[in-house]
Amino acid sequence: MTVDLVRVAAVQATPVFLDREATTNKACELIARAAEAGAGLVVFPESFIPTYPDWIWRRRPWDDGEARWFTRFTEEAVEVPGPTIDRLAEAAGIHGVYVTMGITERAAESHTLYNSIVFLGPDADVLGVHRKLMPTGAERLVWGQGDGSSLRTYETPFGRLGGLICWENYMPFARAALYAQGVDILVAPTWDNDDVWVPSMRHIAKEGRIYVVSVSPVLRGSDVPSEIPGRDEIYGGEDDWMSKGNGVVVDPYGLVLAGPMVGEEGIVYADVDPRRLAKARQRFDPVGHYSRPDVFTLRVHPIGRSPVVVEDSSAPTLHHEPG
Repeated sequence: MTVDLVRVAAVQATPVFLDREATTNKACELIARAAEAGAGLVVFPESFIPTYPDWIWRRRPWDDGEARWFTRFTEEAVEVPGPTIDRLAEAAGIHGVYVTMGITERAAESHTLYNSIVFLGPDADVLGVHRKLMPTGAERLVWGQGDGSSLRTYETPFGRLGGLICWENYMPFARAALYAQGVDILVAPTWDNDDVWVPSMRHIAKEGRIYVVSVSPVLRGSDVPSEIPGRDEIYGGEDDWMSKGNGVVVDPYGLVLAGPMVGEEGIVYADVDPRRLAKARQRFDPVGHYSRPDVFTLRVHPIGRSPVVVEDSSAPTLHHEPG
């Protein structure tokens, strides 16, 4: 396969808080802007639509109170497939770009929400969805756990594309599973604003000999609508930072190509050359010549499992006479 150069765009933007439709409108505009700047891959933050549920870290997550935080969050979550995904896929198709969009997904098969990445192609198609394997801390009271069926990569003209969400990137086995699938560009949408995050992305890029694109939203207390009851009890104003962006692109040697951008809306761009990967992997390939399968083995279960299996009642049954 001929591997092409690609301009990647880490979109560091402020979602319209708990408003799926308005945030989708903004996302489509940002896809267009990134494409006009020459981007071939456009990466959005964790749970960009309808927003990251920051309130779970500021109050008891199970106590909705008059604000109805979780109820609002559920009502504005995204169905896959559904009209929101259709609009995003259409925007990707119009502009001929790949898009990775962080969403809170409302599952069709249950009443559970998932922290997900939707992978969209330039033919207005949905390549796949990855559900975060392990929500972190208080996140476990709003999001369910994904499974190995969505731990995969996607072929593109610029190499294999995959993604892990926020602290999933700290799971060595999850990283190894994507390395083994030949991931070339890893998207790492996040909420993490810690000083250690960007160095972690540099480590992962060098460990996997991959490109890493990471970004979180830009959100302050003033972005929470004043009409939400109890808003002023847990949120302040412009100086009350929830997330500062930290958009960054790192090369397979762990060197920062662009960013980090901190504390402002914008798009971080970098030109990525996947042809550099072969040289980087000559000295270190974590699942190839630098692995020891005789000592270490990782087993991945790639098939999702349902808690309910409906058997075919029309199947013939064997009856045995007593005796």
